[in-house]
Amino acid sequence: MHPPPSPVPIAIHIQHLNLWYGTFQALFDINLQVKQGIITSMIGPSGCGKSTILRCVDRINERSGTVRREGRIEVLGHDIYAPEVELAQLRKRVGMVFQRPNPLPLSIFDNVLFGHRIHRQPDERVSRQEEAELAEMALQKVLLWDKVKDRLQQKATVGLSLEEQQKLCIARLLPVKPAILLMDEPCSALDPQGTLAVEELIWELRGDYSILMVTHNMAQARRASEECIFLLMGRVIEQGPTDRLFLTPSQPETANYIEGRYG
Repeated sequence: MHPPPSPVPIAIHIQHLNLWYGTFQALFDINLQVKQGIITSMIGPSGCGKSTILRCVDRINERSGTVRREGRIEVLGHDIYAPEVELAQLRKRVGMVFQRPNPLPLSIFDNVLFGHRIHRQPDERVSRQEEAELAEMALQKVLLWDKVKDRLQQKATVGLSLEEQQKLCIARLLPVKPAILLMDEPCSALDPQGTLAVEELIWELRGDYSILMVTHNMAQARRASEECIFLLMGRVIEQGPTDRLFLTPSQPETANYIEGRYG
């Protein structure tokens, strides 16, 4: 007899998550697991809670005093809401890419190194040469190096297309060496050619990173993810391998959404 396959390690484990904005309940008893080293997409109608889940994993929701949360979220086996957890340490492990590229009004070089400089220890010394190597590594990884290597001191907000700006924002995360990348509709501001380029980049990053991506584009979820989660009205309706979820969904609500009956 063959031994049973080893369980896939879990990057994000959400248990019984409920969340309210004031008196409005946005999430209802969310339970899901995101596997390490693959791309997981979240789909569902606007307002169903996809982005709210990302903000819980990165603890961005805490910036609003009207948010109340119940439940447990573990990242790489650690409770991220435990009292001893420092936000700076969490953000080193979990990077966020937003819908619209948000390059800083600094040079391309300083954009790439921005997070790394913030997260250094006070006594940590990094030479200019080491910074240059980090910047090149990150820009190579996102397939931008050949495009920008001769203008690293140019402002990132000038002369880069939206696709290139989004790649730069992803590059900004990499020197910090996160384990998890959260992506909130990373291609929604891009044209079809830019969307394809960023999708190809995301696919290249899988394995090195565990990626949880929100998308309103079901074709994108099908092309660019290995597992898929369908949410509706703040609840997880179904989760499974992307091909199976799209071809033979187990829940009628999933089939109705995929076939365009609502949403």
